Amino acid sequence: MRKSSFGIAGLVLVFALVAGVVLGRGNFAPQIAQAQMEAMDHPRTVTVVGEGVVKIKPDIAQLNIGVEVVKPTVKEASAEANEIMDAVLATLTEAGVEEKDIQTSGFSIWVERVYGPDGSFDDEQNRYHVSNSVFATLRDLDSVGATLDAAIEAGANNIYGVTFSLDDPKSIESDARAKAVENAKAKAEELAGLTDATVGAVVSISEVIGQGGGYFGGNFAANQMQYGGGGGAGAGTSVSPGELSLSMQLQITYELK
Repeated sequence: MRKSSFGIAGLVLVFALVAGVVLGRGNFAPQIAQAQMEAMDHPRTVTVVGEGVVKIKPDIAQLNIGVEVVKPTVKEASAEANEIMDAVLATLTEAGVEEKDIQTSGFSIWVERVYGPDGSFDDEQNRYHVSNSVFATLRDLDSVGATLDAAIEAGANNIYGVTFSLDDPKSIESDARAKAVENAKAKAEELAGLTDATVGAVVSISEVIGQGGGYFGGNFAANQMQYGGGGGAGAGTSVSPGELSLSMQLQITYELK
């Protein structure tokens, strides 16, 4: 009786295992089909970042010219600063800078307090600083040095820098983008070749904005400016516009075949 009971129980267990496997196979079929469909809906792709660099010569220069005056009273400092700045603006106009190309870039007033040994201060010892500065855009690069000299002669005592750029960079940006596409295609083909694939159609493309690509605020080379002092033939400001470099980056995804 024991052997008979054990045999029946064993048969029941084997039947249950077989049924489970069969049922399990029946459940796997839809999952396999779904995975195959998903693979067809999501083809293989490769994503690369292409870079295009264009070298160009600048055609405009932006001067940042300032005036700072220090006086015992804010009224005196402000009046003298205004007088000098008016002279500087008149000089810029005489140099051929148009009114639309002159813009105030900064204006500030601050007090320099003189403290005594006991930590107190006397208003009569105060020194007031008044600063005024303007951006001037020059479209004749040959006149940059002479314009700086004239502004300094008029009373400007702060030259914050000279920036060279392009008045209309759109065409140059288009050239850089075209080079970026060529660079991206070459990278994609190299990667595809490593996996025995070929490059197909473009799936998506976007421009990389920010670090390493974009606009000439962060991509153009620094300018050179030297001030040689006043008086005598050949003395004055020496400016070298040099060559600028614009870099554009594009992220492109290609289909792989």
